[in-house]
Amino acid sequence: MTTEGDGFVINDNRSSQLSEDDVKEKNSPEKENTDAKQASSSSDSAKTDNFKIDFSTFILSLASTAFYHLGDTPDPTTGEANVNLPAVEQTIDMLRMLNQKTQGNLTAEEHKQLEQLIYELQMKYLAKNK
Repeated sequence: MTTEGDGFVINDNRSSQLSEDDVKEKNSPEKENTDAKQASSSSDSAKTDNFKIDFSTFILSLASTAFYHLGDTPDPTTGEANVNLPAVEQTIDMLRMLNQKTQGNLTAEEHKQLEQLIYELQMKYLAKNK
């Protein structure tokens, strides 16, 4: 099937019919058992591979990037500490914006953690900026 439109062409080479063997294989009980086992094992591995993403994890991720740009964490490939103060300033601004935009929607613990991260990053930024 070929469809032409304004400036582009779409070629669809997919077959619209299944052979009898394909239908038999698709509907066989052995195929269903194999598919169920594969789905079960893949969902089990997905549970262990993924970690919980929540607000605290998110802001800690932002803060760890800022600490990297402050030179607190060395580059894993070179082992050198790199300082990028504009990137730190941008991250602090993002965290401050999050603090403002989430006012009244955070738990007391999340709010305290966010405030502490902002304060610590601001102090380190000022110390590096002198």
